[in-house]
Amino acid sequence: MKKINPQKVVSGDANGTVIEMSIVSEASSFDRGDALAPVGRETLQDRVYTQLRNSLINGMFDAGDIFRIVDLAERLQTSTMPVREALGRLVSEQALESLPNRSVRVPLITRSRLDDLARARILIEGQMVALALPNLTADDFAVLKQINVDCDLAFEQHGKDIGHVTSALNQRFHFHIYQAARSPVLIPIVESLWLQSGAIIRKAAHIHDEQGGLAATNHHWSMIDALERRDVEGATQSLTNDISRSFDLIRGRLEDEVGKGHNHG
Repeated sequence: MKKINPQKVVSGDANGTVIEMSIVSEASSFDRGDALAPVGRETLQDRVYTQLRNSLINGMFDAGDIFRIVDLAERLQTSTMPVREALGRLVSEQALESLPNRSVRVPLITRSRLDDLARARILIEGQMVALALPNLTADDFAVLKQINVDCDLAFEQHGKDIGHVTSALNQRFHFHIYQAARSPVLIPIVESLWLQSGAIIRKAAHIHDEQGGLAATNHHWSMIDALERRDVEGATQSLTNDISRSFDLIRGRLEDEVGKGHNHG
């Protein structure tokens, strides 16, 4: 994997505060730059929207990253119209938030946002696991185990920007289970929650890489074990532990930052 050399683009937020956003200058097959490849002309608006949406779900961007319409249109090799419309849709879905200078950004991480998303995900995704359990087969368990192995291997790349890689594998693991629930009503709701959680999961992966400790896939393995035993309570508890762990890592970081601020004050 190549080393990513970020460049900084400076902009201002609604309060005039200077914000820096990292732009990737080198890209390998796993680099963040690959998240925004040129798109074709057919169904252009939908394709731009889908690329941006998938990149957000898979944790390709950090909280606070700023998107400018002209810059995105150039990177995607398209006009500004489909980019503007795609960003507008993502703002309406709360995946992005508008700024006064006609740009948008990935929402900043706050304690209230963390708590709200964690609560919603545990409630709805727990129901998805319960619905999926009777439909999962031996082939499904084989797929889930391979995803876990791939994720463990990715986490061994310490010190590299692998947050988006592990986030994408995490998304594949969960949605392989959720698709087995066969609920066309609940799947879009789960996708919306993941769309809003992408930057959070990315940040949690970085913190885990720094701190180490329990394997990041530990709760996934526990979930597979419970699902194979048809233990719905054990499976939903493993899911709750998995979601809570990611969010707790960031809560701890936020508390540390607040404490440092008070000490400096």
